[in-house]
Amino acid sequence: MNKLLHWTARSAGVIGVLLCVVSFLLRAAGVWVVGVFQVGTVFQAGMAAMILGCLAYLAVLVDGVRD
Repeated sequence: MNKLLHWTARSAGVIGVLLCVVSFLLRAAGVWVVGVFQVGTVFQAGMAAMILGCLAYLAVLVDGVRD
């Protein structure tokens, strides 16, 4: 279970950072809409993915303390 949570944390964190960087670059370029999504929505999705990564990593750390 810890391996699954660890990989979830890593992948969600990387995806979140990439989404935030892409939304920042698009907003800096003056683009407000990507496909059917606004750039702010892409940024919020990136933040949500990073929070998921943080919570998954926290679960790994807490579970490691109990062992």
